[in-house]
Amino acid sequence: MRVRSGAGYPLLFAAPGLVVYACFVLAPILLSFGYSLTNADLFHTDTTFVGAANYLTLLADSGFLRSLRVTTILTLIIVILPNVGGVAVALLLDRRGWLYHTLRSVFFVPVVLSSVVVSVVWMALLQDEGLINRLLGTRIGWLSDPDLALYSIAFVISWQMLGFCSVVYLAGLQAVPDTLQEAAKIDGAGPWLRFRKVTWPMLAPALTLNTVMLLITGFKAYDHVQVLTAGGPGLGTTATLAFDVIQIGFNQNRTGLSSALAILMLVIVATVSTLVLRLLKRREVDL
Repeated sequence: MRVRSGAGYPLLFAAPGLVVYACFVLAPILLSFGYSLTNADLFHTDTTFVGAANYLTLLADSGFLRSLRVTTILTLIIVILPNVGGVAVALLLDRRGWLYHTLRSVFFVPVVLSSVVVSVVWMALLQDEGLINRLLGTRIGWLSDPDLALYSIAFVISWQMLGFCSVVYLAGLQAVPDTLQEAAKIDGAGPWLRFRKVTWPMLAPALTLNTVMLLITGFKAYDHVQVLTAGGPGLGTTATLAFDVIQIGFNQNRTGLSSALAILMLVIVATVSTLVLRLLKRREVDL
């Protein structure tokens, strides 16, 4: 009897996903790269090839360097705050009972909300005459002060991502074998020592996942910036790379330059994410 080979079945099952990936990920990237080598704009069809001129223009532009600095600061805060807060919340909710199950759902609600909805709510709270200032009895310009606006945006994004990090860390905590905790307790280890020597090393995969996700979230931040500050106050004090991509492409109608900035942002995100992923994966192996 002739047995039919099943070697081609995996490719057949993967074909729909590959087609979607090619159409909605690879094709836009290639199209953007093509545009980045031209002087294309939205309203003129006489597009000419300019080579690397758009990239050289961006690298020599102080606005690009400012946006890169803003994005870097924003990303660092977004990586740190939800990771630290996520571990704390996960440790508090790592208990049995209907109350803790309910609280897990409550903490995860902001994650599934639209970024625009979250930003609108926080904009009302953070205004000069908003609820937070009224409760504090002050008039702090959370969004109108150039020295505070970026940190306010970072806080809002971190607050929204806290639930995601908490769920991932909670899953990691529940995967820690009870036998390890009991053995450490028998050896006389206190709560802090058990966390540092047993729990935290077992959370290494959760840390890797959360850090990479937060890195990508920080670098592609646009919705919160647009709604909360529109890149201000002042000249680009909260303008991120993603914000500048939209502004240059649609407000200034410079599609070629905007595409070049998008490609640069893609290269930066891919490079940083790969380096961080390799570093954290190596840490997992060492632990």
